[in-house]
Amino acid sequence: MSAQRDEELYDDINITPMLDLAYVLLVIFIIMTTATVQGIRVNLPKASATPSLAKPQTKAITITADGTIYLDTYPVSMAELKSRLRQYKAANPDLPVVVKGDADVAYKQVIAVLAMLNELQIHRLGLVTQRLVK
Repeated sequence: MSAQRDEELYDDINITPMLDLAYVLLVIFIIMTTATVQGIRVNLPKASATPSLAKPQTKAITITADGTIYLDTYPVSMAELKSRLRQYKAANPDLPVVVKGDADVAYKQVIAVLAMLNELQIHRLGLVTQRLVK
């Protein structure tokens, strides 16, 4: 009698794992087909190889750990920095400036640059920092 009872337990097929597999395959199929659709292909025009005559508006002042001051990528003294920024300010009254000070630079030098920018009435100012990684 127990042998007959064991056969009754396995008469029905459990379709839940098959449905799970079908749903997983359906999701993979949907993801793969939407990933391959990237829009309409067009042949974009090529830009000329000549550099643009307009320079970027934003000026970057960098102060390195040894105290060297750079305007964009050129080393300058405080007097040169002031005269060049005065010229840029005359050409563009809304001149944006970013200041990048090395973490090891003397705080006094950064304050001197900020005071000079305030004296020139450059108010669009940004201080560049590094994102803190947690």
